[in-house]
Amino acid sequence: MTSYAPDPLRWWAQALLCAAQFIVILDTSIIGIALPAIQQQLGFSAEGLSWIFNAYVIAFGGLLLLGGKLGDIFGSRRMFMLGFAILTVASLVAGLAGSQAQLLAGRALQGVGAALIAPSALTILMTLFGGNGRELGKAFGFWGAAAAAGGTAGVFLGGVITEWMSWPWTFLINVPLGILVLLVSPLVLRYRAPLVGRVDWLGALLVTGALVLAVYAIVTTEPGRWTSLRAWGLLAAALGLLVAFFISQALQREPLLPLRILGAPNLAAGNLLMALLGAAWIPLWFYLNLYLQQVLHLSALFSGLALLPMTVTIMVLMVAVSGRLVARFGIKANVIVGLLLMGGALLLFARLPSEGSFVVDVLPASLLAALGMSLAYIPTTMAGMSGARPEEMGLASGLINTSYQVGSAIGLAVMVALASGRGADMLGGFQAAFLGAAIVAVAAAILAVIALRGARSSGAVPAG
Repeated sequence: MTSYAPDPLRWWAQALLCAAQFIVILDTSIIGIALPAIQQQLGFSAEGLSWIFNAYVIAFGGLLLLGGKLGDIFGSRRMFMLGFAILTVASLVAGLAGSQAQLLAGRALQGVGAALIAPSALTILMTLFGGNGRELGKAFGFWGAAAAAGGTAGVFLGGVITEWMSWPWTFLINVPLGILVLLVSPLVLRYRAPLVGRVDWLGALLVTGALVLAVYAIVTTEPGRWTSLRAWGLLAAALGLLVAFFISQALQREPLLPLRILGAPNLAAGNLLMALLGAAWIPLWFYLNLYLQQVLHLSALFSGLALLPMTVTIMVLMVAVSGRLVARFGIKANVIVGLLLMGGALLLFARLPSEGSFVVDVLPASLLAALGMSLAYIPTTMAGMSGARPEEMGLASGLINTSYQVGSAIGLAVMVALASGRGADMLGGFQAAFLGAAIVAVAAAILAVIALRGARSSGAVPAG
């Protein structure tokens, strides 16, 4: 890969990219606690309420691959700023919503903006730091810490805003943040001429349709209905579109997804591992929240506070430790150990008692989970982008983000089905979900042993 002189503003740019990552992840978690207030004011049914999450997830996950390719062709900075412009307008639309349709449209549009932001931001990060393995590890540490902070800040701020302000501010908070990002971006992000190329709109339509149908089927199929004709029909249609997509890519001169990229060392394995990581982590976070509120009877606000030790641990370890460990022991060893630690934490959660104590039963396991996530997330991301050419970096970042989103959706849907299978035994359902997620984490560790090549960070990360 072509070598670039270090950008003197690279750490200021990194701060902006971390803020972007924080905001994107914040949007996925901040509204959870506000849902009862939204339901009461806008008259959502219990089933309709889930679409406040689903509209965002479907648009985000379905368009990530296209968002990465658009960044490659038209320029990552341009797509980054366009994404934030869309996200800011969408947040205003959702925050001022006076009807269900307006709120859902705003949420879907937020997902469109996030699908442009996430791959572009990761591409810019790789461009800024890819030529220096030590700096890249540190930059990824801040990047991962921003994601962890965004997830828990969403839970905490959602509780604060809902209790002391009103639910529209869970969306309107993005408006000043988005405007600030748009003002700062031209000052710290270097302009790079876009590449010559065209968008494979047929491929984009096919893969987006496949991902949207698959995620739609996953998030809307009720537990116990996976054998229904509707569920199988949607999944079969998604599979058909995916097959058509790969056929079209093999025939296109300028495909959306050059199939050769899948042969890059560790790239395919890294994406599969990222999907499994999401499938283990999101159920952990989701059901730990429910356990704190519904079994230990903590308020929404104190539940958010209870998750702070886990989040702060992730932030500190990703910033101060993860990059050094990747440089010292390589990608493969860190991924394996991280996934095994996460699996161990989930097994501890699977034994949570009905009369549990936060200090004794929750805190130690949550810190173990934080250690596992800190070790696994950054090297898995590196593996998922390794070997990509400079002109394909946006595409690779779109792939790794898509893998995490789709894996998260599938993992949570499966664990919800396991939990619901325990009927009225709420705690037993939570334990079943934790156990299922533990199996996923351990299976991912086994896959890493088999499929990942044991490269050091310097050899596994493309130079920029």
